[in-house]
Amino acid sequence: MPELPEAENIARALSRVLTGRTITQVEVFSPAMREPLTPLLTAGLEGKSLLDIRRRGRYVIAELSDGRVLLMHFGMSGVVRVEGGNIAKRKHEHVFLHLDDGKIFRFECTRRFSLLKVCALPCAGGIPAELDKFGPEPLSDEFNGEYLYRVSRGKSSPVKSFIMDNAIVPGIGNIYATETLFGVGISPLRPAGKLTRKECDLLIQESKKILHRAIELGGSSISDFLNVDGSEGKFAQELKIYGKTGQACVQCGAKILSARIGGRTSAYCPCCQH
Repeated sequence: MPELPEAENIARALSRVLTGRTITQVEVFSPAMREPLTPLLTAGLEGKSLLDIRRRGRYVIAELSDGRVLLMHFGMSGVVRVEGGNIAKRKHEHVFLHLDDGKIFRFECTRRFSLLKVCALPCAGGIPAELDKFGPEPLSDEFNGEYLYRVSRGKSSPVKSFIMDNAIVPGIGNIYATETLFGVGISPLRPAGKLTRKECDLLIQESKKILHRAIELGGSSISDFLNVDGSEGKFAQELKIYGKTGQACVQCGAKILSARIGGRTSAYCPCCQH
């Protein structure tokens, strides 16, 4: 599933090609993905311009000239492209937004877990109410050791589940949580309330370093993810522990184990992570 680095790269790419463009026609080829798509046909999108494209957690927000937004999430297999109108429709493309420059914004999703919907916006540059309960952005100054230590007090949930909770911090999913915890030597099974103040500082620093590096490399192409231009993310080549259960730890050589945490398989080194 695309996480923050993937969503950030999608938002940046879409910003370059969509900002200032006007929607001229809407085509819907499937009744629904995660939510119904047919409301897009009667949402009055024709004639609306795209003013800004930004990210919040794993969501991409496209602000419209009428004070609403198009809210996007890419599920497990969502791919968006902006291409010329001469390219034939692909089997699993569900929505076309035709643009005033002759190109088409195309939303593809094989598994149909993605989201594309129109939402109200409280103010220009704001965030739709659907995302109100999200915690601070992982790359912001608000996401710091003091904050993480404070909100983790008394929490018995595994630290991996804790940092994957959007209410704590949005956008850190399975891949980057696994890599971050390995980088700081913290077991994913450790109760969040057992983190020390120093460990919270280290966890923040490591998570930001990994996220910045992943953004730089275009994300991690795991499963079906592709960038807007069809390229694959290169951070997968730098993964140290995610997806390596049963292999030797790159730091100590011990066999990498795995556990089910929050319904997901979590790889960890029993010697390096405590």
